[in-house]
Amino acid sequence: MCICVERPLALYSPALGWLQAAIASADRLECGMLQSFAIEHEGLVESAANPAVWLLRAPSPEERIEILRLFPIDEHNLASALDPDEPARVETEPDHRVAIIKYPKNYSGKTQFLFKVASLGFFLFQDRLLVVAAENINPFAEKPCRNVRSINDVFLKVILGAIRHYQEHLKVISMISDSIEEKINVSMDNRNILHLFSLEKSLVYYLNAINGNAYILDRLKAGADKLGLLDTADQELLEDIIIENKQSFRQAEIHSNILASLMDARTSLVNNNVNVLIKRLNLITICIMVPNLVFSVFSMNVLFPAQHSVWAFWGILVTAFVSVGAVLVWYRYWRR
Repeated sequence: MCICVERPLALYSPALGWLQAAIASADRLECGMLQSFAIEHEGLVESAANPAVWLLRAPSPEERIEILRLFPIDEHNLASALDPDEPARVETEPDHRVAIIKYPKNYSGKTQFLFKVASLGFFLFQDRLLVVAAENINPFAEKPCRNVRSINDVFLKVILGAIRHYQEHLKVISMISDSIEEKINVSMDNRNILHLFSLEKSLVYYLNAINGNAYILDRLKAGADKLGLLDTADQELLEDIIIENKQSFRQAEIHSNILASLMDARTSLVNNNVNVLIKRLNLITICIMVPNLVFSVFSMNVLFPAQHSVWAFWGILVTAFVSVGAVLVWYRYWRR
């Protein structure tokens, strides 16, 4: 799980502090560098000797040229794997297979609660796998990628890790949404409403991405023999991944529907809070104006009864307080 917990996130949900420990080892691999891994003891070990898996994150133009020299892949497919707007797809080339899935970006508080997706490309050869990511994403940091036996296993478990990543982000989105709701109940700051809009927009991105990944999984299941997924374990894993993806889509859909249906109610709640505040301010203004009127009348430069009495000052003061009490009583019963 790759989520950068920064101040804006902690501001809304202090309970998310546990995420800081979860991301400590999520980004250990360096970006902009081709790294090779060997499959040893059912795990990926970084090794330059007989590598089976290659990973490249956020490559520079020079590194793209180097990749095209080292691997017989099409330049268009490489560009598509690095394009964040590229839809998920799978293709079969003469000597390898190409798959592009949508992977959740690492969240940062600087994005103002907007969760986005990026493309992750797979170039699957007979004896090696090249994984290309446009963002600083470490797909091998996910828990499902720790037990692998073959490059097909790595390929499928990276997809499973992406789905689990979506599920973790959906939990975080739900927690942030609950925290913002609590603040909306007591605050009239437009920032809270804007953050809810960002979360709703994020869910639209996620729904589209998860649905695109579902298309890839259906293609993999339909063409398992052509794609080399003949092993029973691989087919069972693919079935599990399809089920997990459907659950993620349903979860994202539920969160999206809830946010969309309650957005108007939350906006009305903010408007109601404003109206209540205006009424209170009006009451305070009236309570100040009424005694001010009493003092103004008695301060006029004309003759008044009992102006020479020693009790005149206290009488005027009592009249002012009584007028304030009368306004409060009138407001209480008028509100009913």
